[in-house]
Amino acid sequence: MAFSAKLPLVLDAVIFRHTLFSLPFAAAAIMLESGGNPPWGKVFLILLAAAAGRNAANALNRVIDADIDKRNPRTAGRHLPRGLLSKKALLLFSLVMCVILAGAAFLLNPLCVLLLPLAGIMIGGYSFSKRFTWLCHYWLGAACAIAPMGSFIGLTGHFALRYFILAGAHALWVSGFDILYALQDIEFDRQEDLCSIPARFGEKGGRIFAVISHAGALTALFMIPRFWPLSAWYYTTPAIAAAMLIAENIIALGNTRRHLRIASYSINEIVPLVVLGGIILGTYL
Repeated sequence: MAFSAKLPLVLDAVIFRHTLFSLPFAAAAIMLESGGNPPWGKVFLILLAAAAGRNAANALNRVIDADIDKRNPRTAGRHLPRGLLSKKALLLFSLVMCVILAGAAFLLNPLCVLLLPLAGIMIGGYSFSKRFTWLCHYWLGAACAIAPMGSFIGLTGHFALRYFILAGAHALWVSGFDILYALQDIEFDRQEDLCSIPARFGEKGGRIFAVISHAGALTALFMIPRFWPLSAWYYTTPAIAAAMLIAENIIALGNTRRHLRIASYSINEIVPLVVLGGIILGTYL
């Protein structure tokens, strides 16, 4: 089968729609730093790089975790364990995404190019982190936060400490819902000697870490107007996000696969759009 014919399967395997977890944060960074007057040529390159990096990482993750996924009843139905795709197809897709990411970085500025190896370590290393540290959820959060951090740097060509506010909010938000998602695999992770916060600290400990992580994310969101000029309309963002994250942690108490998927995926597909929407309101109103 030609690669083009496999592409729909590849996009399904990497859950392409979850690019929404990163792109709105990347766009939010552009809005903040440009004051609502973004240079559209750079916007295209930045969003292209963010989407390519995210999908390269997820394709690589599927390949690296293929044997683990095959042994886990929850993930045994994924494309590689079922033989619907080959590792070669996903590696090729990941390579193409990496080339797109590198090309966009070269067209943006020299600092983006210099930081490419670090980005590669972060997005490539995450898949191995669960084999040696229960901090793997925070590694994932930091890797995802490359999207807003890279947007700031891609736009300006330099680094500023204030960039960590939005990037930190993104990292802690992702880490929190990834911890909730890992509640499904406590026993499997322990049997396989894999590391996660729920496997290390139990279900209750995992929920506490998730709540603390989400509280940290909300704190960072409330701090954003201290570093960028935004109107009071912006505060719709942390208010709505707080309600959604509280609901997420409550729903996760159901502890069934359905409850945890709603808490970890369905709600979190909306949170980034809320953040971007609030920043747009605070910028223009």
